[in-house]
Amino acid sequence: MGIQNFPAQLQPIIQQGYLEHAFEESLRAKLAYRAVADREPFEGQIGETKTKTRTGLRPPATTPLVPSNNTNFDNGMTPSVPGVEQYTLTLNAYGDTVDLNVVTQKVGIANQFIMNARQLAEQAARTLDTLAVNALLNTYLGGNTRVRVTLGSAATTISVDDIRGFQSVFTSTGVLVAVSTSNTLTVSINGTAYTVTGATPDGTNVSTAPGGISGTLTTSTSVSVANGTAGNPVVASIAPTVVRPNNRATTAALVSGDTLTMVGCVLQAATQLRLNNVPEIDGAYNFYLDAQQLQGLFNDTAFQTLFRGAYRAPEYRQGEVFELVGVRFIPTNLAPQQNLAGLSIRRGLVCGAGALIEADLPTANTDTDNPLAEEMVIDGVRMITRAPMDRLQQIVAQSWEWIGAFCTPSDTTANPTVLPTATNSAWKRAVVIESL
Repeated sequence: MGIQNFPAQLQPIIQQGYLEHAFEESLRAKLAYRAVADREPFEGQIGETKTKTRTGLRPPATTPLVPSNNTNFDNGMTPSVPGVEQYTLTLNAYGDTVDLNVVTQKVGIANQFIMNARQLAEQAARTLDTLAVNALLNTYLGGNTRVRVTLGSAATTISVDDIRGFQSVFTSTGVLVAVSTSNTLTVSINGTAYTVTGATPDGTNVSTAPGGISGTLTTSTSVSVANGTAGNPVVASIAPTVVRPNNRATTAALVSGDTLTMVGCVLQAATQLRLNNVPEIDGAYNFYLDAQQLQGLFNDTAFQTLFRGAYRAPEYRQGEVFELVGVRFIPTNLAPQQNLAGLSIRRGLVCGAGALIEADLPTANTDTDNPLAEEMVIDGVRMITRAPMDRLQQIVAQSWEWIGAFCTPSDTTANPTVLPTATNSAWKRAVVIESL
């Protein structure tokens, strides 16, 4: 590993393995969104996009075979083609670096060196967690928005706060294509069904949703003024489920007091996942929420009733990771927030198995035999400590790198025809809970 190329002051640290211990400990200490991702290798190059396909469910064959047709080699049966699910992955590289001058910073150099390793590890963990939650929200907030500008008269174009979830639709063969006049999307605008034939982003994005894209939706028939009034809900027929206290129709409809509840929010989200037969994660669904949402839960009457008199219950005494009604509550400070009309909107995510896919580039996240660098791979993230290569051999470079991508696969074939309790949502493995 070439530690003889490092300054003499640093060689004992590397020989003790303390740097590797510091990096591994910091990276794995945080339990959050990345934990729900299924890992799979990505055979490709940086920047390359791949569309992967998996077979879906076949509808039940409830029609009896006709005995008189039981002839020839096919016995009167016609071969069927299973539905497919597709998802797209684009690989990108992420990383950061810091330099340490072993001469000008030799006072307390060992501590500075270890501190850099810890900071880089924490940054790497937080970066991957942010990428994971962004991928989840980009999908599971899609197709659920509101009218942004009231129509002056009936029109075939309306302005909405977020066009995510309205830009693409699945064909009958399970292929995701852009919405157009030949590939339309059914939506509900203020409870009335319309057909969307196009979605166009605004030149200047004014969306209030996290990662949202404001724009216009074009419909095949005119939207009435009553339906096209600002604040009215716009929901795609294949949109994921979004749960809000008191059944609020949109994010903007939330009012003071709409905090997280056990029955109306948590149990409703878990019920949606169970109706779609979403597998649990080690026996429970993971619910990622921030401390403010958790506080609202502790104020909920139903939650208090469950623990009445149980003052020694770990759920009340610790308020950390705990399980209830088949849901594992995991507080995190990476849950996205939004300030809307003076209210702080919180978004928790209830996730089942397979809600997220993480693709890593195997050729990048492996040790290399470089005599001028100390390298290690921890949980798919590579840390490189490079020996001084400047003229005075004073500057040590510490870096981390991850090459990969996150995506959210669909489950369009698990529909009411196949599973009577399933919903028409194309993405079923997570539920967003919006509250104050």
